[in-house]
Amino acid sequence: MDLSADTGGVTLLLGLVMVVGLFGVLVPVLPGTLLILAAGLAWALLVVESGSTRWVVVAVMAVLLALGIALKYALPGRRLSGQLPRRSLLLGAVAALVGLVLLPPFGLLAGGVLGIFTGELLRLRDAVAAGRSTVLVLKAVGLGVLAELTAGVAMVAVWLVGVLVT
Repeated sequence: MDLSADTGGVTLLLGLVMVVGLFGVLVPVLPGTLLILAAGLAWALLVVESGSTRWVVVAVMAVLLALGIALKYALPGRRLSGQLPRRSLLLGAVAALVGLVLLPPFGLLAGGVLGIFTGELLRLRDAVAAGRSTVLVLKAVGLGVLAELTAGVAMVAVWLVGVLVT
């Protein structure tokens, strides 16, 4: 199959794959920024016939991917540092995995929230305080997701500039 005959169609398809990747940042079952990078790499290999610009685009996308993933985990960790005991966070992680298995994809969020709330309720013996701790965790995780989503949007923007330049 000769993909070069319809580079516009392939480019559009790869752009749609990148949109799925952006949704994947928000929905845990779908791949996120890694899918965006894979689509960018496919574009460089299948659509652009020559030149170093395509590899510069992929390299910048890869750097943004690494930055987004690093911030996704570093920001919540920094924000929660010393705020909650590891036991509550571990219970939240285990409950999130159980939730993901029982009710994909939204069980991950529901299980995590219930796990952290339960862990904090057992520790504090106060539902209001446990609720505040759970909201603190949700805000921290949301900040991490926002960082990865920002990186994903930046990756798509870099790719769009590459499409226009090549």
